[in-house]
Amino acid sequence: MEAKAFPMNGGDGAYSYTKNSYYQRAASYAVKEMLEEAITEKFDITSLSSSSNTIRIADLGCSVGPNTFITMQNLIESMERKCHSQDCTTMPEFHLFFNDHASNDFNTLFNSLPPDRHYFAAGVPGSFHGRLFPKSSLHFVHSSCALHWLSRVPEDLLDKSSPAWNKGRIHYTNSSEQVANAYANQFAKDMEVFLDARADEIAVGGMMVVIMPALPDGVRLTQDVICVFFDILEQSVVDMVKLGSISEAELDSFNLPLYVPSLKEMTQLGQSNGCFSIESVELTDPLSKMVGPLNVRAVVMHFRAGLEGILSKHFGSEIIDELFERTLDKSAEFSSRFESCCSKDTQLFLVLKRK
Repeated sequence: MEAKAFPMNGGDGAYSYTKNSYYQRAASYAVKEMLEEAITEKFDITSLSSSSNTIRIADLGCSVGPNTFITMQNLIESMERKCHSQDCTTMPEFHLFFNDHASNDFNTLFNSLPPDRHYFAAGVPGSFHGRLFPKSSLHFVHSSCALHWLSRVPEDLLDKSSPAWNKGRIHYTNSSEQVANAYANQFAKDMEVFLDARADEIAVGGMMVVIMPALPDGVRLTQDVICVFFDILEQSVVDMVKLGSISEAELDSFNLPLYVPSLKEMTQLGQSNGCFSIESVELTDPLSKMVGPLNVRAVVMHFRAGLEGILSKHFGSEIIDELFERTLDKSAEFSSRFESCCSKDTQLFLVLKRK
């Protein structure tokens, strides 16, 4: 079954991902030094570039920029420094592949490519829940703030005869154990497919770095900032059902296809594939590099940039402004919940090396 596409808002308008992705950028900044350390200590650039003098890098789930360009530039500079430290006779050339669903706004992405970039760029449309590249063709794979998107909504959530029917809710944050298990099972299936595909595509000795939301073992889902927002958004949808702006059937048939795994889950899934060694796995504070207090309005705008597409497709675009205004009003009430979540280590940094 083909994976579903849930693209971020394209263009560069007020609600675009381009204008509203600072928090995702902060997540990358939080692990910048860790990424450089992983390349310095674990990435054998000399051996990997020996046959063609080319290093091939893929950014999976790149969206529309500018975050992918900033991260890729940092990554390449780290590789160049490693080459200089090893007295490489020839600096390799870098070929970068920017990947996202075919419905991603690649026009905006490539119109904003840095003019002074030190790499060759190509777009690769398609879901990373499956093969995208020839066998053993990649040397380094990067994915940030993307793998928590499921390939599809778990089918049991929409089955009225199933114990996992998620009536009256849009996520598993405050739902039953059966609903949470359905999400967890779908995520495990998706990760198995993802890792199998990357095992085919990454050359022996190559590396993959995954950055995504995750929970410390034993920490409740309600302590994650993403899931706190989903809880508030759900309350806003329920309010609009009561007012008649959204039908009860529309609510019952909608579920957000996002899952936040625990550190233990991700470690086990990484080990179970068997084709990778786990070089590093730890949790970090995704907003540790931010200055000043959390801006709740900005948080809501960021979520709108990421969720407007899927919400509009299901509920209709005419309800979007009201939905997010209501959510913003509730977010002010829950600002303390946001603040308490943002002090926690809820971002996974995972380094895998192809055996």
